[in-house]
Amino acid sequence: MSMNHTPRSNRLHIAIFGRSNAGKSSLINAITGQDAAVVSPVKGTTTDPVYKAMELLPLGPVVFIDTAGLDETGELGELRKQKTLDVLNKADLALIVVDAACGVTLLDQQIAGSVRSKGIPALGILNKTDLLAGSDPFRRGEFAALVSRIEQELDMKVIPVSALEGTGISKLMKALSAAVPEDGDKFRIIGDLVSPGDLVVLVVPVDQAAPKGRLILPQQQTIRDLLESDAIAVVTKEFELKETLECLGKKPRLVVTDSQVFLKAAADTPRDIPLTSFSILFARQKGNLEELVRGARAIDRLQDGDRVLIAEACTHHSQADDIGTVKLPRWLRQATGKQLQFEFASGMSFPDDLEDFSLIVHCGGCMLSRRQMLWRMEQTQAAGVPIVNYGVAIAYVQGILERAISPFPLARMAWEDNNPQE
Repeated sequence: MSMNHTPRSNRLHIAIFGRSNAGKSSLINAITGQDAAVVSPVKGTTTDPVYKAMELLPLGPVVFIDTAGLDETGELGELRKQKTLDVLNKADLALIVVDAACGVTLLDQQIAGSVRSKGIPALGILNKTDLLAGSDPFRRGEFAALVSRIEQELDMKVIPVSALEGTGISKLMKALSAAVPEDGDKFRIIGDLVSPGDLVVLVVPVDQAAPKGRLILPQQQTIRDLLESDAIAVVTKEFELKETLECLGKKPRLVVTDSQVFLKAAADTPRDIPLTSFSILFARQKGNLEELVRGARAIDRLQDGDRVLIAEACTHHSQADDIGTVKLPRWLRQATGKQLQFEFASGMSFPDDLEDFSLIVHCGGCMLSRRQMLWRMEQTQAAGVPIVNYGVAIAYVQGILERAISPFPLARMAWEDNNPQE
């Protein structure tokens, strides 16, 4: 997969906030060197958040999120403001654009405070410095003091630029690179579990929900991560797994299966070979695997009439035996013996009223960034509702969760702490 086709969920999300006409869209165009965002002197040109995926050296694949002005008024303005603030749940890096002609406003300080409260790395951008060229601060050589004062008001580093004239953009790019969170390999899918030359067998059913002729995204990304780690990926279907293992010249480091065929993969994989699923790998990369493992115990506590939310981050046409709307409800009813009420959410929306649910079962989150998935988990914790993901839930109801999390010491500890020995 080339950088130009990097999924949005794997791109650095850079959100741009500020008052209307502070020059947010002009700044995106100046940074990227192209007309990526619509620019107009008319207030409110940007309404809903606009996502622009592109390649930006030296950062690589990024998504710029151009937001509506925070100072829009009226009922529609409040709705747009809420959508702008919702972007904070997706942003890896925030840019707060201040109009040099207006200075820092209360709204600028409020959004800066919101950014800090969420722990998002941020930069202040003093835009339209060309308008100050003949002003007192320039004549008196006090421009540095002006920037310093704005830094104090926003409580963050501020870069002065003119998006119109292109000045200060190279300095901004260096500051962007320095501000990007250095997670490094911490959140790899599988690469940190293998060494160069290791064999990893991937069990990949032909998924009817996937576009014809293509693997689904988690499978593609796992293969890519293995190749970048100099490991060897062997791909097979569930019915050929046993024969594949017998034909290999050495024992694989790991077998990774689609959760829907967990039982068959477990039956055909010798006990001395670690086994897990794509969904569990993504639970670790995108969210908090330990918390999801703890959430599995809530399945035993479900009662007749309890509401269960099944949430998927993507949208697709449901198949006759769809994993989210058909298989999981069936498996949960069989495992609990209870008459449960299932509700479903898909796409980028996530319900606000979670308190009435007894359990949330979430997909692997391959279409979400790590920050988005963690935000969803934070929402469920704030509502006091346990959450589990597809792979963990399926492994649990099929009696193989302990084996499925065996490659992950922290998840094993979370499970053992939550299930003390009798």
